Amino acid sequence: MKCPGQDSQYWKPGAIFEVKCPKCGSKVEFFKDDPTRKCPKCGHRFLNPALDFGCASYCPYAEQCIGSLPPELLAQRENLLKDRVAIEVKRYLKKDFKKVGHAIRVARYAEQIGREEGGNLAVILCAAYLQDIESGPGGEKENSVAREILTKLGAKEALLEEVCDVISHDNGPGPDDPVNLKVLHDADVIARLEEMRKQGPDGQAELTRIIKTSLLTESGRTLAEKRFLEAKG
Repeated sequence: MKCPGQDSQYWKPGAIFEVKCPKCGSKVEFFKDDPTRKCPKCGHRFLNPALDFGCASYCPYAEQCIGSLPPELLAQRENLLKDRVAIEVKRYLKKDFKKVGHAIRVARYAEQIGREEGGNLAVILCAAYLQDIESGPGGEKENSVAREILTKLGAKEALLEEVCDVISHDNGPGPDDPVNLKVLHDADVIARLEEMRKQGPDGQAELTRIIKTSLLTESGRTLAEKRFLEAKG
């Protein structure tokens, strides 16, 4: 059965329309389900500005409905994935509000640092939510729940493996490790510093030491200094 949103018999007036080419200004005719069109005058291909991707953002059969997905949609699918991972993690942790709160803080800081450092936000944010949900008898991460959640949500194998690889580094990254790992490490450190700060002002000296010595990215250090040190100055 064809998806009703892509079946022309359900279309309403306005399903076929014209858009100005962003390069040359010529009129380009779009059907509502065209992901992209090429300008017949200058040859520039651009995204349909009126396309509501809807379920195509996460449906595993989206490419069968609307053809080869443009990079903009692929990025949107990954961004949506991390939001769905967050929901699944909250369901898994249930009333463990301490872990839920920590995961949310890590993800918030990871997004800020990752944007500055150029990391893969889909990997970083999925890992931020998933990193603390499980561990083996000796404290090592087993990643079975993380794999189960990512598989359930239809994550691509490459993304799944990279997320699991990032969250399995219990000993923490070094200066030469990949940027995704360093971003997650710094976000986790900053989240823990925030939790330390809430316990009282007595640990200010230790907090300052950790900021100066434990963070691996320039963006992480800058964020931590603004968050915890400048306010004291």
